[in-house]
Amino acid sequence: MNWMQVEEYLKNDDRAVVPLGSTEQHAYLSLMVDALIPEKLAKEAAEPLGIPVFPVIPFGVSPYFTGFPGTVSLRVETYVSLIRDVLDSLSRAGFRRIVFVNGHGGNAPAAAFAAEWMADNGGHKVKTFNWWVDPKTVEKMKEFDEVGSHASWMENFPWTRLEGVVLPTEAKPVFDYARKAVLDPASFREALGDGNYGGVYQRPDEEMMAIWEVTVGEARAVLEGGWD
Repeated sequence: MNWMQVEEYLKNDDRAVVPLGSTEQHAYLSLMVDALIPEKLAKEAAEPLGIPVFPVIPFGVSPYFTGFPGTVSLRVETYVSLIRDVLDSLSRAGFRRIVFVNGHGGNAPAAAFAAEWMADNGGHKVKTFNWWVDPKTVEKMKEFDEVGSHASWMENFPWTRLEGVVLPTEAKPVFDYARKAVLDPASFREALGDGNYGGVYQRPDEEMMAIWEVTVGEARAVLEGGWD
């Protein structure tokens, strides 16, 4: 879209979608997993509704992964300032209903700040969709596997894996999440190993696409309703 098309769109609708991502280690998968998933999800969910999707924000809050090369982490204060500027800009243009389609758990400060921002900006509504904890998505995942975690099969879609990279065939023991809060980045890398939190590394694509279909539907429902 160009600016004139955005201006025309705003005469009839005030919704917008902003995908929130991260650039961080995902074991054998792309560093961009948490940006690739929400960007694709936002586009597929919004397209039938004609709602514009802004470019994914590719960096998030990931200090615990900084021991892994390629991870980029923003400070919380930087991230909140970024979210503030994005919301202010969208508001200035005329958008009043905004959905963050989020791909990274560390981006939780965005939703927390959005509540504060809405209190200071009457007439605006901001919602956050975290795809991996959506109840229907989780239910669908558990039809195939009870153990899914960071960098395991549950994030292994055709568009997040890397050509020529061979994944382990055995399941990895589940990592003790409580240790994440007490280890520095170097120690966390040593304890975590390849970066997978636990479980098998890949499941059949037909299963993954069945999960994806549910997730897209849930994201679209967030865009469509629940604004009152």
